[in-house]
Amino acid sequence: MRTELMDLAVSSVADAAVAPTAPVAPAELPWGRAYLAVSPDHFRVDYVINPFMDPADQPDPERTRAEWHGLVAALRRAGARVDVLRQRADSPDMVYAMNLGLPVTRADGSEVLVASHMRYPERRQETSSATAWALARGREVVVLGADGVGPHLEAGDMFAFGGELVAGFGPRTEEAALLPLAQALGVRVRGLRITHPGMYHLDLAFCPLDERRAMVCPAAFDDASARALLDLVPDPLVLTEAEALTFCANSVVVGRTVLMPACPPRVRARLEEWGFEVVLVAMEEFHKGGGSVRCLTNPLDVVVGRDLTPVPGGEVVTA
Repeated sequence: MRTELMDLAVSSVADAAVAPTAPVAPAELPWGRAYLAVSPDHFRVDYVINPFMDPADQPDPERTRAEWHGLVAALRRAGARVDVLRQRADSPDMVYAMNLGLPVTRADGSEVLVASHMRYPERRQETSSATAWALARGREVVVLGADGVGPHLEAGDMFAFGGELVAGFGPRTEEAALLPLAQALGVRVRGLRITHPGMYHLDLAFCPLDERRAMVCPAAFDDASARALLDLVPDPLVLTEAEALTFCANSVVVGRTVLMPACPPRVRARLEEWGFEVVLVAMEEFHKGGGSVRCLTNPLDVVVGRDLTPVPGGEVVTA
């Protein structure tokens, strides 16, 4: 499971009297058109909670602001809405908005934010700001754990794909959080065990592209979870460990546009073959904190009944 999949050759036989028909592209992701981002007012590296962080290598404030504004502009050019939350002075990692919580619209139209319960205490104060943001916009806030009590859950480990909420667990999110998460939202949660220290969130190893395709790095998971994820994705773009560590899976997809911090040649060739436009955005300063395009953006438009299949009472499936 740690080696790349061989491409499958697909052939078809057309009736001689009928003109060949071009293959139909899979439907675009319906979510990913609205995001929450946090302005990098106080971004710095004050501590070490992932392998990329080094307090001796600080981000340059001017380049940081330029990169962030470049990303927001690129998202808007691609057709996405971007809402902005100001960063707390005491929270240097808050700029990685993906981890603030999981915003979902339930099947009845009510909006909820499942608040993150960060594993590391250095980030836990961010949750109160995310909660205040959600409540001010009429969202219900669901809390599964707080202040070190209850299971840890970080929203960078969660993606809607194939009607399920795909959830990584291990380095940050705990497996114990998956069942209360499924119950709170009334959906099926597919748990995948992450084992790679450099891909500590699911969003570093998995990127949905459309209804059938996603970038997947099997090296991020134990063998059973890698198999389960590859079985879930009908047409995976399988990344090597080296490709994934360029942060290429930590990308955002808006329709047929993929906003990426890096794109290895083989990955670009496949994306363009599938009809995606690759847009590179500079993210070097944010890589110093261990995050990139996806970490900086939290999708606000995931809907139960459209992107997630309703499962009364919730359900968890693990490999």
